[in-house]
Amino acid sequence: MAAAPQSTSTTVGNSHVNREFPMTDSDFDRLRKRAYSLTGINLTDAKKELVYSRIARRVRALGMLSFSEYCSFLENEQDSSEIGEFVNSITTNLTSFFRENHHFEFLKNEGVNELLKYPGRKQKLRVWSAGCSSGEEPYSIAITLSELTQCAKIDWRVLATDLDTNMVAHGKAGRYRDDQLKALTDSQLKKFFCKDGEEHFIAKPILKDKILFNPLNLLNPWPMHGPIDIIFCRNVVIYFDKDTQRKLFSRYAQLLRPGGYLFIGHSESLHQVSDQFESLGKTMYRRL
Repeated sequence: MAAAPQSTSTTVGNSHVNREFPMTDSDFDRLRKRAYSLTGINLTDAKKELVYSRIARRVRALGMLSFSEYCSFLENEQDSSEIGEFVNSITTNLTSFFRENHHFEFLKNEGVNELLKYPGRKQKLRVWSAGCSSGEEPYSIAITLSELTQCAKIDWRVLATDLDTNMVAHGKAGRYRDDQLKALTDSQLKKFFCKDGEEHFIAKPILKDKILFNPLNLLNPWPMHGPIDIIFCRNVVIYFDKDTQRKLFSRYAQLLRPGGYLFIGHSESLHQVSDQFESLGKTMYRRL
């Protein structure tokens, strides 16, 4: 087993930082290129310290002495499981139930009604949560649809995918702390969740059975062929460059039915990215 590394001192900007493992600018550049090729995520210089803190755990877990050693290991793809660990490490997961609630209010008050007016849509509705993180978003979608009387007699399903396999497993389990469920009303909590220990609740089958969780890299081929009625892709493309965004939204447009909805994050925009959608305001778009 390799000896424990001594702390190294590295200059970052004008500050002097003590580090457990050495990470040079060249190491960061190698990690950045690997991340981009695998996921499309563009790691800027502003992410350097975040990358260090997350990848240092992998260097430590593998008993390595430096980031350079880890980069070489990753580039040679000696262990495909480590590719997954690397991808999970660089993925940011920040979410909550009914986050950016205006999207759910739109679906409840207007969006679903409009979709069901289209010929051939009265019996089926398909929603995709692309970048579902730990599952709060797809569960929020499923709760919204479950509470709509017009959905009671139709076949509706939610597909939930994420790059991070740990997050997909978390969402599939459907187990959350009580403080994570504070956005739910008392009646929603009672109807859709049951107690699981002192501080946790777990989603009931009436909710879980409506959601299919699967890992998916958005840059890879997609197993579903559509058509999809609604796509949530919120706070995902902020990590992609413009060229990757254009390709992704073009693929979304091909999968969405004409008139279908696309919801993106509050800091995201389709401006100079896609002309295949009509803006409805508040980061809501309709497929032309």
